[in-house]
Amino acid sequence: MAGAGLPAPRSIKIRGSAGDVPATIVDVGPSNAGVPVFVFLHGLVGLNEHWENVVRRFSTTTRCVMLQIPLLDLSGDDCSIQGVTALTSRFLQDYFPAELPVALVGNSFGGHVALRLAIEHPDQVCALVLAGSSGLIEKSMVSDVQIRPSREWLRRKIGELFYDRKHMREADIERAYKELSSRSGARAMVKLSRSARRNHLGDKLGRIKAPTLLIWGREDIVTPPEAAEGFRASIPGSRIVWFDRCGHAPMIECPDQFAGALADFVPEIRRP
Repeated sequence: MAGAGLPAPRSIKIRGSAGDVPATIVDVGPSNAGVPVFVFLHGLVGLNEHWENVVRRFSTTTRCVMLQIPLLDLSGDDCSIQGVTALTSRFLQDYFPAELPVALVGNSFGGHVALRLAIEHPDQVCALVLAGSSGLIEKSMVSDVQIRPSREWLRRKIGELFYDRKHMREADIERAYKELSSRSGARAMVKLSRSARRNHLGDKLGRIKAPTLLIWGREDIVTPPEAAEGFRASIPGSRIVWFDRCGHAPMIECPDQFAGALADFVPEIRRP
């Protein structure tokens, strides 16, 4: 369900390797000449609603599209960092026939997908915003995942995403418990996480030409500050905005600052 002030989610289908993959989008905000569409990509246990507080603020002046792919329902070739990158690329091609290139905003696994798209499909990406992105250094949430994990294990693991655990929601714990209690969901989580960890982008980051903003929590223990510094050193012209007292999900812990950083970044973007 969309939050207050946002339109209702729309169901779409994306062409996958073995059939259509259902997805959900929320499309909000005005289209402005010279300003790209901003597309928001969630992490492995993320949802569109985790972006809502940022989008609600930022979309007053800029068109924003949140894309939610049911990652833990994926199978076959779609269930990998490469497969999700291909799905996202097809979505961009099909949904934005006249608006490409777009600006991609990605958290964690979603940031990794955004990086791969900027490297492999530079014609689709005019700017990158990375928040706690994987692709260089990641201490995986699922390194010790078990089939049918306990709620206590999930509460501990999801709690590690935040500096202040008051931002952790019981609804997210229950959702993760339900999804990972199925053998297929746990298997997908492990497969996606392992494929991302194997897909180290260090020697490819220098190819990125899109302006890149890194938004990072200083207390991120999943993709720690040295990961942000590594991206900054490897992506030409990139810069970091640090959030104090913030962990791996700055869009949840610091939505006002996140939206402000996006607004400040817009003038740096030049569309072809």
